[in-house]
Amino acid sequence: MLVFRLSMTISPNYFTFNMPTLRDIYLARQRIAGIIRHTPLLPSPKLSTPDYEVFLKLDSLQDTGAFKLRGASNKILSLSDEERARGVVTVSTGNHGRAVAYVAQKLGIRAVVCLSHDVPQNKVAAIRALGAELEIVGRSQDDAEVRAKELRDDEGLTWVPPFDDPAVIAGQGTLGLELLIDLPDIDTALIPLSGGGLFGGVALALKSADPNIRTIGVSMERAPVMVKSLEAGEPVELPEQDTLADSLRGGIGLDNRYTFALARRYLDDTVLLSEDDIGAGMAFAFYEHGVVLEGAGAVGIAALLRGKVANVGRRVAVLACGRNVDPNRFLAVLAQHPPETFS
Repeated sequence: MLVFRLSMTISPNYFTFNMPTLRDIYLARQRIAGIIRHTPLLPSPKLSTPDYEVFLKLDSLQDTGAFKLRGASNKILSLSDEERARGVVTVSTGNHGRAVAYVAQKLGIRAVVCLSHDVPQNKVAAIRALGAELEIVGRSQDDAEVRAKELRDDEGLTWVPPFDDPAVIAGQGTLGLELLIDLPDIDTALIPLSGGGLFGGVALALKSADPNIRTIGVSMERAPVMVKSLEAGEPVELPEQDTLADSLRGGIGLDNRYTFALARRYLDDTVLLSEDDIGAGMAFAFYEHGVVLEGAGAVGIAALLRGKVANVGRRVAVLACGRNVDPNRFLAVLAQHPPETFS
């Protein structure tokens, strides 16, 4: 496992922008209260041990099926009337686009969502059903982002970033506030790690309350761009690879302004998972808790299930934050990991 100490020196260049603050997270909580729900914290006795208790934070129960609704809501509700009137455009691996489309539909504004051809069809269909205009291009999120920014520039649409934005990060950070409310003696949080919007927001909230709360980023072995960027000391690019954790695909942007710096500051440890690990986490959530999770939503469960996390203290929160898995792929995962696997 790779460890990034809190005392690690950070280049001053990464703090030339207005970084999100704890105040921003509280303001986001107030702003988005009418759209998002305070999701439950579910004890997981079978993941727990005599040394620690595990709780699942089920943000998969948001109306759009994923935590992304928090950040997208906060960003769009932070826009001026003129910015909203121009319409919004974004790029997504699926869940952020669905969240943007959902909020845009509620507000009666135009939304354009750019996706790559590799985004699962169930996610594409869900975005289309919410009335968003779709542009499907290329084989990666980076390809789709190029098109999204062309539309921004050509049509005057307002850009709603998927992760590297203070308002998006603050919105995701409201999940951290809920953890502090429901589990104030939390010792460790296992947080899916990709572009870093979720990790940055939640870690900012938790570490602001107590720097001793451990924040562990969990990703897949296949092209974990944030982890490789942290190793390199700067944002890097990697070719995308197919993975059960498809929501964690994509780059962090070579011009990353916020999430890379937040990860460097607040990340205590990282865990990388094989595809078999991720599938086991998905199956465990279903058999033990009756919870359907997509791969990205199950990575924290998988990390504990496969014994890849240590020194977690007494209270552990696992962010189970997305359910939008393709049904056929989910059934295939269950077939590969039958119930007796966990007996």
